[in-house]
This record gives sequence, structure tokens and C-alpha cells, in this order.
Amino acid sequence: MRVLALDYGSARCGCALSDPTGVLATPIEPVLRPATRRGLARLRELAVERGVERVVVGLPLSLSGQDSAQTAETRAFAGALERELRVPVELYDERFTTRLAERTGGEASEDSRAAAHLLEDWLAAELAKASSAHADPRSPEPAA
Repeated sequence: MRVLALDYGSARCGCALSDPTGVLATPIEPVLRPATRRGLARLRELAVERGVERVVVGLPLSLSGQDSAQTAETRAFAGALERELRVPVELYDERFTTRLAERTGGEASEDSRAAAHLLEDWLAAELAKASSAHADPRSPEPAA
């Protein structure tokens, strides 16, 4: 499943895309002013062009896990994006992704590198969920 991750900021939105197998996360060009009509249209184009099946938006929680000043704006953006796209939009904890992006460096924008870290975390969590579902101890063991 191809997933688009977004590190939302009102001026610039970092973007990262997974490969079709949902294993690799690659930073791509950020979208400027993503909450505007033009920005939302660009994100819609990007989702269609790349065959995106889900969008994950980083949720900026405080270090204690509580809502921050930016959280309400990000929730509103995710809602607008979900109305604009024909794919599910999910919020996901983005704590520490910007710090990781600062440390890793690279040619992509820092915002898009942060989105790639967000996407890597989300993909790993999805893989862990799938693995634990297959390892349910209540399910009968296969006959040998």
C-alpha cells in the first residue's frame, strides 16, 4: 500500500512517500501553504499521481503527550484534507521527527525528512500490528 506522510506546517508541509510494498519511506518535495486552496489542490494531485491509498499526518503533541498549540490547527488541516481526498487520512504522533531530521541531514528539505521519519515509524507500527495479529495465542496451532 502506498502511503503519503505529511509533516504539516502552515507555511510548508514536508512530504514523504512509501514504496508500493510499504517498506521504504522517501522524502519528496514539500508543498507550500498546504491549507490554502492551491496547497490542498497540490496535495490532491500528488495523491492521485502517486497512487496514494492512505495519508498520515503528523500530530504535534507535547512531550507529555498532550495537545499543543499546533495540535488544533493540524487536526483542522487533516479534516480539510480528508474532505479533499478520496483516501483515508490518519493522524499519527510526530514527536521527535524534526530532531531526527536535523540529525540525519541529506539533500531533501528538513520538513520532508521529518515526514520520512514519521512514515518510517508509522510503517513499523503497522507491521508490528500485522505481526501480532498473526501471532494471536488464541488461534489454534496448525497441525504438524
